[in-house]
Amino acid sequence: MAPTDDDGRTALDASPADTTPPAGTPAAGAAPRGARMPRWLPRAMILALALIAAFQLGSWAFHQLTGLLINILIAFFLALAIEPAVSWMAARNMRRGFATFLVFLGLAIATAGFVTLLGSMLAGQIIKIVEDFPDYLDSVINWVNHTFHTDVKRVDVQEGLLHSDWLRKYAQNSAAGVLDVSGQVLGGLFQLLTITLFAFYFAADGPRLRRTLCSVLPPARQAEVLRAWEIAVDKTGGYLYSRGVMALISGIAHYILLEALGVPYAPVLGVWVGLVSQFIPTIGTYLAGALPMLIAFTVNPLYAVWVLVFVVIYQQFENYMLQPKLTSKSVDIHPAVAFGSVIAGTALLGAVGALIAIPAVATLQAFLGAYVKRYDVTDDPRVHGYARRGTGGPGLRTRVRRLIWQRPAGESGEGPA
Repeated sequence: MAPTDDDGRTALDASPADTTPPAGTPAAGAAPRGARMPRWLPRAMILALALIAAFQLGSWAFHQLTGLLINILIAFFLALAIEPAVSWMAARNMRRGFATFLVFLGLAIATAGFVTLLGSMLAGQIIKIVEDFPDYLDSVINWVNHTFHTDVKRVDVQEGLLHSDWLRKYAQNSAAGVLDVSGQVLGGLFQLLTITLFAFYFAADGPRLRRTLCSVLPPARQAEVLRAWEIAVDKTGGYLYSRGVMALISGIAHYILLEALGVPYAPVLGVWVGLVSQFIPTIGTYLAGALPMLIAFTVNPLYAVWVLVFVVIYQQFENYMLQPKLTSKSVDIHPAVAFGSVIAGTALLGAVGALIAIPAVATLQAFLGAYVKRYDVTDDPRVHGYARRGTGGPGLRTRVRRLIWQRPAGESGEGPA
């Protein structure tokens, strides 16, 4: 008997125990039945999230500690600058901590004396301006009345100034900004204290710091680190001392000029010009010369012109004669490189970057010069900026002359019959 449809369907549905029924073709875009997520995928996702969280946390911490890191960087370069003096005193059986204290004490006394003299000069000028203000006001009022045929009186001007809205708003803003100024002053003092403490510990514990750094490095790397440290100390200290000598010479020269002209506060102005012109890169000369010119103008307008002429002439003397001799063995970098490093340092760290840019670039240049292999340059005229003659074929003038006067090949020298 032929099997029925039910029997045939039953036979097809039944399968042996050791066989697997054929799986149907999955629909397009559908995952296969029984597929599982790879075991590595959850771990990879967790690791990626952990890395993102760690990066965000590190970025937040870096932005929060930027001020502290900048202070440590300034303190490190300050410690490198005073390292030669401290080492010189330590080599003469003086405790390194006490030698560092003496160096910082000398710097503190010099800074306090300069600030005191500069403050007394500014205070004296302000008092003089306040005392002479009525005379200045009378002269201005007389000029206005004579020129514009008016009848303005000083009492009216004073009453108008005292009852003006501008003066009232200025007084209110000044009173409100007292707290901000006080906070900035306290913040600056705290920053100065932080830099001083770090610089003191870096200078006093310099050998211990070097031993700590070298203890985590193999012997071959230790020599490289010590060599780099020595180069940094030499270049930073050389930069500071050469600038100090140039500041002393500049201050003495400007003091002699101002004293000869009879300008008041000549010693303070000489110190001002020497320090500002040497330790503020690029624009320091112009900032330094502005104050003596202003004070000289109050004495005699012609004196301000003399001061300007002297500043320009002395700057050329310093750039072409004094500075190359003093910095040839300490910080010998190209002026264009120095200018570019100052701009880059200002863009990165502001005024701090401008101050430490030149010694940092000098250190990097010396370090590369010690480890980069150099070769002798061939004696080629092109090295000196001249074109090589006799090897490049005829010149342009000769080729043009030949093109005009030389006849083509195959053409006879006779004209048409």
